Amino acid sequence: MDQFEAAYESYKARQTTADQENVPSGKEEIIAVRRNEEDNIIAVKTNTGRELDYPTALSEAKSGKLAHVDVFHKYGRDILRSEPDGIKENNLSELPDF
Repeated sequence: MDQFEAAYESYKARQTTADQENVPSGKEEIIAVRRNEEDNIIAVKTNTGRELDYPTALSEAKSGKLAHVDVFHKYGRDILRSEPDGIKENNLSELPDF
């Protein structure tokens, strides 16, 4: 293992699966999504039962109200995505529909 692989493995070891499963206090977690006919996410449902349209979900994610998601800028607009943690099952694209 070279120095870069060792550094990355050390970085990954600092964050456990348990860390990802815990929802920070006061934050909601996205548990389901609604897609349009082009398979784009147009709304999300949180663990409290709230259903948010995409612009509202972006706004709440930016303000830190949603757990385990990031907002990044691509294609000239903001995009919501799950935090990259190596767990495919919790990616927004893998969540059930509502």
